Amino acid sequence: MPAPTSVEIGVRELRAALSEVLNETAVRGRITYVTSHGRRVGAIVPVPEAEAIEAKRNEPGGNSPA
Repeated sequence: MPAPTSVEIGVRELRAALSEVLNETAVRGRITYVTSHGRRVGAIVPVPEAEAIEAKRNEPGGNSPA
């Protein structure tokens, strides 16, 4: 069975499984949404995706954070 393309994990669980989460991201390209109190507060994404988002934000007219 193929690995899911994205999963959610709570902050507490992430602390215990960080190495595995990072490996799944690097090897399988999986996105992991980090939750706190049931709300998504962050994401662990493959480097190429993060770099693409960053490049788009830095383009003229991009949505660069303040």
